[in-house]
Amino acid sequence: MENSGNMSFLQHLEELRWRLVRCAIVILVLAVVIWYFQEEIMVNLFLSMKDKDFVTFRLLCQYIGVCVEEIPVKMQSMTVSGQFTYALMMSFLGGLVVSFPYVFYQIWSFIKPGLKQREKKIVNGLVFYVSLLFFLGILFGYFIVAPLSVQFFGSYQISKQIENNFTIGSYMSTIFSTVFYSGLFFLLPVVSYLLTKIGLINVSFLVKYRKHAIVAILILAAIITPPDIASQIIVSIPIIILYEIGILVSKRAERLAKNEAQTIKE
Repeated sequence: MENSGNMSFLQHLEELRWRLVRCAIVILVLAVVIWYFQEEIMVNLFLSMKDKDFVTFRLLCQYIGVCVEEIPVKMQSMTVSGQFTYALMMSFLGGLVVSFPYVFYQIWSFIKPGLKQREKKIVNGLVFYVSLLFFLGILFGYFIVAPLSVQFFGSYQISKQIENNFTIGSYMSTIFSTVFYSGLFFLLPVVSYLLTKIGLINVSFLVKYRKHAIVAILILAAIITPPDIASQIIVSIPIIILYEIGILVSKRAERLAKNEAQTIKE
């Protein structure tokens, strides 16, 4: 709002309330749509992830030579409301993910009027870049991290006498967390840029701890992927690239800050 600087505290709260209401309505509408198609979504998007014909496994086998066998997993619901609860969670989280650009736009539109004009120019296009990175992270989590995790934990057995009978809660929680957190993790370049702008980190800090970050990324990849080098590399490379992109955007943020400081002095 153009006159946001003249708004009272209660008026700001009222504006925030209506923005949150609009976000809730959009999420609810999308959640209802997902609920209507819950069986198709569950079978084709989530349960298919444990099959050897899942697109990720087929591509790995065809182009890299890493082939997986049928994952010996049986699905079950151990509680009265188990399937209903996770159908609700799937619908809500699906609605949140799909509506993310709109939700972020509403939140950003509330914050943006409080920025100075030069700060608005610096973060121009933020909604687009944040949404793009978030969806790239969601795709990375869904097609790479989640299926590799399901494949590893589904195939791992201490003894052949012990069957892997996953509960729907455990299975869906693993997929939801890996996919959603991958989406958030891909926002690393934006976070690096903003933290550099407010002075909490700088390029020298990111460069100094680059080796430590790479080691941490490799450890993370080793934890969430099957114990083979190919899978670890597949997961590690995009995350390392994101870290390097974070360094580049931080460098740009520092350069812009120096130019602004020189302009002010002149």
